[in-house]
Amino acid sequence: MIDREWLPEGVERCSLGKFLVWMAILAAIFGWGLYAMFRIFAHGLIETNLDNYFGFGLWITFDLAVIALGAGAFFSGFLKYIVGIEELKNIINLAVIVGFICYSGAMLVLTLDIGQPLRAWFGYWHPNVHSMLTEVIFCITCYCTVLIIEYIPIILENRKLNQIPFIHKLAHNFHVFMPLFAGIGTFLSCFHQGSLGGMYGVLFGRPFAYREGFFIWPWTFFLFVASAIASGPAFTMLIAALMEKITGRKLVSYETKALMGKIAGSLLCFYLFFKFIDTWYWATDTLPKMGLTFDQVFNSEAGFGKWLLWTELGICGVIPAILLIVPKFRNIPFLLYTAAILDCIGVVINRFVFTVQTCAMPVMPFDKWYSYTPNWAEWATSIEIIAYGAILLSLSYRYLPVFPQEKELNK
Repeated sequence: MIDREWLPEGVERCSLGKFLVWMAILAAIFGWGLYAMFRIFAHGLIETNLDNYFGFGLWITFDLAVIALGAGAFFSGFLKYIVGIEELKNIINLAVIVGFICYSGAMLVLTLDIGQPLRAWFGYWHPNVHSMLTEVIFCITCYCTVLIIEYIPIILENRKLNQIPFIHKLAHNFHVFMPLFAGIGTFLSCFHQGSLGGMYGVLFGRPFAYREGFFIWPWTFFLFVASAIASGPAFTMLIAALMEKITGRKLVSYETKALMGKIAGSLLCFYLFFKFIDTWYWATDTLPKMGLTFDQVFNSEAGFGKWLLWTELGICGVIPAILLIVPKFRNIPFLLYTAAILDCIGVVINRFVFTVQTCAMPVMPFDKWYSYTPNWAEWATSIEIIAYGAILLSLSYRYLPVFPQEKELNK
């Protein structure tokens, strides 16, 4: 009975017993990751398959991918509060929660990847003002703080908490200033998304990643922003559809999900236009200037064949763009969800090749192609973040009014 008092009013939830079993499964997975994390903190990166060739591996790929997929938070907030697309009010709470999970999870992963987490504060106190990663550190931290601020009013709207007059007024005041936080979040997220891409683009000693650019910014700066806003809304929509499948309840109208698909499709077309130009220029101008051919930056035997490029741009680029932009296809649920999945896979492949293939390609005469396979500790800690996100989503769904349409859709 006490548990029922904390549930959102007018909605159904599974019994507390079933919920605790579900949470126990997630906690077990999370615990496995904590064990791996403890071993890494205790023994260092020797517990992983990272080495002098692959200082960036699964963690950085995972980190960049979830940050890109979490872009649905800042871009949905921008469209809802700044542009004024009111239909997004039905999914904006979920976008904020997903964004918070992605960014806080990414910061947890980074504590592992830096090798000495006790020195994590060095980046703030002793910033390298010539490094794009300095801007990334500050923007990610500030934007994560913004997401916390955006998440707080959702928590305060819990039925039991909202009965307290002070909390009720506080939640209302948070909502009043939400357009301001949405604007700040858009600014911060755009810059750090871009700087993550710019970090690769300025690596003139790494031909696979190096790009020319516009003033001080390599093309990858802008492409990382474009790919993130093209995949973020699709990922948020997929999370809503997955939660509906698991819970057996309608949470967001199909019209809202189709709108998110349309937004993702339009932005994906925008991204692909410039991505194709960038790839063509890189292959026909940048690489030849460095004394390389297009074929030399790929190696099928090492697992880095051209199929990765064609999969990213064709199967996970052009196909989902068509499915999402054409109303006849977008209005068929199977095609909508398939296109969204392909869109998200495409951005993951993009972050993987820029992270791992860049390191695998030989850059010195005595070098050779190297292969990299993450070990159990890297997988366990990455899956731990997924379990962490599932736990937070489960608690939010059960106890917070995340979906404004839920009561109406389940009458």
